[in-house]
Amino acid sequence: MADHTLVFIVLGLTLAAFVWGRFRFDLVALSALLASVMLGLVPADEAFFGFGHPAVITVAAVLVLSRGFERSGVVDVIAEQVLKVGDRLFLQLVALTTTVVVLSGFMNNVGALALLLPVAMRLAREHDTSPSLLLMPLAFGSLLGGLMTLIGTPPNIIISTYRRSVTGDSFGMFSFFPVGAVVALAGLAFIVLLGWRLVPRRAGKASTEEMFDTANYLVELKVTEDSKAMGWTLRELQREVEESVPVLAVVRDERRWAGHAFLGTLKEGDILLVEAGPEEMKLLEDKAGLRVGLDPEEQEAQENAAQPEESDAEASRTDAGPAQGNDDRTSKENKKSKSGKTSADTEGLELVEAVVRNDSMMINRTVTQLRLQNQYGLHLIAVARDGGRLKQRLRDIRFRAGDVLLLQGGESNLSESLATLGCLPLARRNLPLGQPRMLLVSLAVFGVAILAMLMDLLPAAVALSAAALVSLLVGVLPLREAYQAVDGPVIVLLAAMLPVGQALETSGGAALVAESLVMAGEQWPVLLLLIGLFLISMLLSNVINNAAAALLMAPIAASLADGFGASADPFLMVVAVSASCAFLTPIGHQSNTLVMGPGGYRFGDYWRMGLPLSLLVLAVAMPMILLVWPL
Repeated sequence: MADHTLVFIVLGLTLAAFVWGRFRFDLVALSALLASVMLGLVPADEAFFGFGHPAVITVAAVLVLSRGFERSGVVDVIAEQVLKVGDRLFLQLVALTTTVVVLSGFMNNVGALALLLPVAMRLAREHDTSPSLLLMPLAFGSLLGGLMTLIGTPPNIIISTYRRSVTGDSFGMFSFFPVGAVVALAGLAFIVLLGWRLVPRRAGKASTEEMFDTANYLVELKVTEDSKAMGWTLRELQREVEESVPVLAVVRDERRWAGHAFLGTLKEGDILLVEAGPEEMKLLEDKAGLRVGLDPEEQEAQENAAQPEESDAEASRTDAGPAQGNDDRTSKENKKSKSGKTSADTEGLELVEAVVRNDSMMINRTVTQLRLQNQYGLHLIAVARDGGRLKQRLRDIRFRAGDVLLLQGGESNLSESLATLGCLPLARRNLPLGQPRMLLVSLAVFGVAILAMLMDLLPAAVALSAAALVSLLVGVLPLREAYQAVDGPVIVLLAAMLPVGQALETSGGAALVAESLVMAGEQWPVLLLLIGLFLISMLLSNVINNAAAALLMAPIAASLADGFGASADPFLMVVAVSASCAFLTPIGHQSNTLVMGPGGYRFGDYWRMGLPLSLLVLAVAMPMILLVWPL
């Protein structure tokens, strides 16, 4: 069997696996690489050269620098200004979308969205705006902003390094700007003037209480003298009821312990603050003998006793957890639930909403498999999907990308646990302004790197890696956070698919596809073939990762240019722009997936604004590409 036939088979199976989505895209890409090696399509001694490829190194460096901007407070200064726009929806859209477009040009576009997503949620809550009207424009804006510079999105980096292999010279930092900026401005104008009107309004999902309806499920259970749970630990309690019921706190003698930190045994009179539905409550009553609620006299006595000395009680209350000093605003907001019961929040604990990222280790796993409480100190309170709370048992839920989780954990380790699990926090994001010195240092280091690239003193991979290293050495970003910032699945995807894409070219497969296209359209103007190339790349990017789409289409574009005897630049630029136009589905780009849960979107919602936006990008980009990069 010919090598190019084997390449097509491998790529066909790879694309099918990407679309199926059962396995993570990095595992699929690695499988494709190993299959190519075993079939002799990729030399064994060159199989892992992709991990040292300039495109991979550049992407990793950009991710580290993006985290440095967050750490130093660069983005938070901007976000603080965005929060001042007021309650007019048009101004909110302009402020959010413009900001994310600009930021996405100079940092990873997913990182820019992740930083502004909590800001958008806060705006929606403070001004009673449906988050669905803000989040899809924000996600699409991040994709548009990435078109403007070399480092804005991985496809640009891939196309730039591929051009070096074809012409001997790569695209520069701002080579993409003339086309990308015009496209981004046109897309921005469409989004804020018309596009948002095409987004379905998902009302009433902006707040934690409305999305999860937690007040209806917060209950107090009392250990009585005849309770079976007398003498049990919380772990034994959960084992007996065969359910991971989140015990958020244990109250004994007016002292309160965080559930994950209570290591003793239950005694008569203990109060358990539990988040449970009717089925779980019945299990706790039947199998543990716990009584729901307090006697009316006890409830009234406790409330009367707590009111006169409320401030003193707050000051003297102790917590068994290691964290101290809960944020005052958060504590006040969570003192009472809608039903008037004591809140599930405890001293040193915090409730947080988080969305499951595409690369999260939680995907397709359950609470029990992840050991959220024992290993990460997190209680899972509820899960929302497609804008509504899931009613099934928590232990049976297998997490998906885009799920919104309501979690509770200690303040000291909450951020680290979420980062390890691959979750993006959405709610109650404070805006620390960072240290002014670090803010200026991070900007200066990045500026020097850009200057070195513009003056051709250093290639992009070296300049940006040096900037990332200097940022670490001067303390802009701790080394541990730098490693966390590097998106492992994306790095593996790029490193694995680069040799496979090269095999498409060396086997003659790319030339065969290009020759077929040329023969089929030999009577057509080149412009029509460019439009066809744009549409194919765009559709591909909506079903697989955009970096993978660029890797696969770059050799075909170069071969197509060679078949017409034309410059490769306009063909490669078409792939660069179209591979970042994943506006039709929530799975084509991580930005789209991240807003799906918080915005309450459904799969079919994206094309309503995405289709006209895609056609607008095509209409604007094609003449600009031919103007800036003539055939």
